[in-house]
Amino acid sequence: MRRRPGEELRDRLGRRDPGYRLIRRAARLTVVASLVFYGCRYGLGDVTLATYALFGTVATGSFAQLPGPPAERARTLLAALPVAWSLVAVGTVLAVSTAAASAGMLVVGFAVAFAGVGGPRLVGLANALQLFYILACFPPYRPDSLPARLAGVTLGVCLVALAEVTLWPDPAPVGFPQRLAGAAGGLADLVDALADVLVARPGAAEEAARRQARAARLLDQVRMPRLPVTARPVSAGRRDRAWRDAAAAVQEVLAVAGSLASRPDLPGNGDADLAGVLRRCAASLRRAADIAVRRPGAAAVDEPEPATALPPSWRAAGPVRLRVDAAVRTLVDQVGTFATAVRIATGARGRHGALPAEAGPDRFWYAGRSAWSLYRRQFRAHLTPRSVYLEGAVRLAVALAAARVIAGVVNLQHGFWVLLATLSLMRASASDTRTTLRPALVGTLAGGAAGGLLLLVSPDRQAYAALLPLALVLAFGVGPLLGLGWDQALLTILLIVVFAQLNPASWQLAGARVVDVAIGAVVGVLAGLLLWPRGSGGELRRNAGAYLAASGRAVERIVEALAGTADPRGAVDAARRAEALATASFVQYHAERHDPRLSHVDWDAVLAAAHRATYGGQALLADRRPGALAPWPDPAAALAARAIRLREGYADLGRQVSRGRVDRPPPPADRTGDIARQVHGLVRDGEDRPGVLSLVQVDGWLADLDGHLRRVAATPP
Repeated sequence: MRRRPGEELRDRLGRRDPGYRLIRRAARLTVVASLVFYGCRYGLGDVTLATYALFGTVATGSFAQLPGPPAERARTLLAALPVAWSLVAVGTVLAVSTAAASAGMLVVGFAVAFAGVGGPRLVGLANALQLFYILACFPPYRPDSLPARLAGVTLGVCLVALAEVTLWPDPAPVGFPQRLAGAAGGLADLVDALADVLVARPGAAEEAARRQARAARLLDQVRMPRLPVTARPVSAGRRDRAWRDAAAAVQEVLAVAGSLASRPDLPGNGDADLAGVLRRCAASLRRAADIAVRRPGAAAVDEPEPATALPPSWRAAGPVRLRVDAAVRTLVDQVGTFATAVRIATGARGRHGALPAEAGPDRFWYAGRSAWSLYRRQFRAHLTPRSVYLEGAVRLAVALAAARVIAGVVNLQHGFWVLLATLSLMRASASDTRTTLRPALVGTLAGGAAGGLLLLVSPDRQAYAALLPLALVLAFGVGPLLGLGWDQALLTILLIVVFAQLNPASWQLAGARVVDVAIGAVVGVLAGLLLWPRGSGGELRRNAGAYLAASGRAVERIVEALAGTADPRGAVDAARRAEALATASFVQYHAERHDPRLSHVDWDAVLAAAHRATYGGQALLADRRPGALAPWPDPAAALAARAIRLREGYADLGRQVSRGRVDRPPPPADRTGDIARQVHGLVRDGEDRPGVLSLVQVDGWLADLDGHLRRVAATPP
């Protein structure tokens, strides 16, 4: 049956605009912008009030990209209103001269852009806040108009916030907690299947393989590059830090569960006790998932009961069974970490309160810190030339300041448009910025031609008043759906329609728009060519290499600490700082066109190797005192020697990654002295301290790290 044209159009629109979010936003923006502009321009007859009310509406309704449901976005807009007032006031005062306005643009441009380090809300507000200063810092210099300017901004922002929750509100987005809960549910199914494998239930191994593949797919949706920018839990606050730790914990659960599932000797090697432990882990994962999404009636989640340290029959514990038991204990630790992180993130309280009583000194270190100290720590971590946040802020600030100088020196009629073009078209790399140049200029030229023709045919102001709602719908609803060229063309027509109502205008207004966009785009391209032209690619190489090296040092110090010969805190802190820079570079890299010179490295595998070293080591430290392995000096020394070799392997891989190509495999693994067999001998000789199994856990962790190194080196170019 042939489909109707309307159905095909609806399907095509649904693919381009899932959930019709863009259409909803354009409709809200059209209603609010038309209301404030008509009321202020024609009802009150105040041009200044109309200008700032309209641009306050457009800045927060279109340029702001905020996370969360409608009510949360509305609260964020209202909370940002004092910052908008400050920027308008500063811009109004500094408009006294081109030098003052340009210097202010440099400072404000950097501060607002770099504030994005704090999290997605600040990133989403950045462009809107830049516009408040940009609009106010241009002539005429009229400090006496500041009350009208502030009133207009307040009116626009408040009405946009009201429209968010009352006019066609967007459906609540699928947030990070929902994705994480789904991944935890998939892992719970996998852990249940592993329990069946342990007791040799028929068909359990095949079912475990299917569930492992499904859990891996669900966990892939939790990775930062897979998430929308506004849904990433990257803020410095306690809640987002806990969500990141929860995500790291479930990644560790998958790694351990995968190692168990891949063991050919697993079926029948466990007993009902270990299978019961796995089932309790699965139940804990499901309860934590319910808490994560705040399902009604969800019970408070606690860590699963500890796994039996050794099987009931000590003498019968062979090396294979000891390795399985150690893996199960590691899985228990990670499920406990996940449960606690979820409690911190949601504010729920379990049997032990906000944190388990047995938590080590570095576990969830942020839980008791103030928000101010956490944000200060995150900003300080990115105050380095190796941070993509710092680079992007400097690049944008220099470009906007240069554009402001040019607009002032040349005395452009609508210099505001120059900076608007720079802000809209500039990208993180020079190549990406260049790709925007042609469609932007072609679109602006087409829009300018259409607008100029309109000004020649109908110079009457009332005609433009009637066209305003249509121009708003086209600019903010249709343009973004059709691409950058159409977007710039329709935005140009909208600006001509607006400015033709603010002041007397001729066809030259369209020409000014084309010239201003061309200047702004060229400034953006030049800034991109001069300041870190490769975007995040270069920093990804350096930061990922540094993260690998720091993770290797952390591995060495952690094992030495467990053996009682070192303090791991400095190395762990260094690895955390390196992780912040590497993760930011990786996420930014996925937002850009990929540099073909970096395609020789599997960056997912590289970061997975570093994460496994850092997070796996912290998990081992969390519930074990320093010197936990010291009672068994010979196997502890063997593990420390293996950690040194791994540190060297991580450092060598880091050097290769920094060059953008991995072409040298790590040295063969040294497995002299099977730790599980040594522990089996200790148990057979009467060792009954539960901590002896920690030797096997550390051994399994080091073996897994060696496997990660080999997977990175084996990745085909």
